[in-house]
Amino acid sequence: MDGITIRRARRSDLPAVAAIESQSFADPWTPEVLEETLEYFPETFFIAQAGIRLAGFLIGGIEDTGELVYGHICNFAVDNAYRRLGIGSALLSRVEHQFMVMLASGVQLEVRASNTVAQAFYQRLGYRQVFTIDQYYSNGEDAHVMMKWFRF
Repeated sequence: MDGITIRRARRSDLPAVAAIESQSFADPWTPEVLEETLEYFPETFFIAQAGIRLAGFLIGGIEDTGELVYGHICNFAVDNAYRRLGIGSALLSRVEHQFMVMLASGVQLEVRASNTVAQAFYQRLGYRQVFTIDQYYSNGEDAHVMMKWFRF
């Protein structure tokens, strides 16, 4: 992963984030939603930079149920040209560290039932499927909810 820097996102990164978002998802978040998310979660919105090019991003948030605080992976993608180089793992590790600093006891994410490649990636990094949400996505596809608990 030489030459890759993981840092917090800035407003100037959002056009490149939107481009990766459009390349990666059939129902991409709008630029307006990305901007709102950066305003709401500035501490847990990270990008991977390769030289002057943005290689990937991860948007996280903190959920507080009143009993439990946990991180939530809201959106996550790596540019096709930079996949399988460890960038996704580095982004995930960085946000997990931030969640721990923010006293989260674990992290949750949703992944398409059909996205077995992503599910295997998360499993390799310690995530386990805990339940399924029927018709979660706009096209009616189910989502698997996966969790990873932190050990302190």
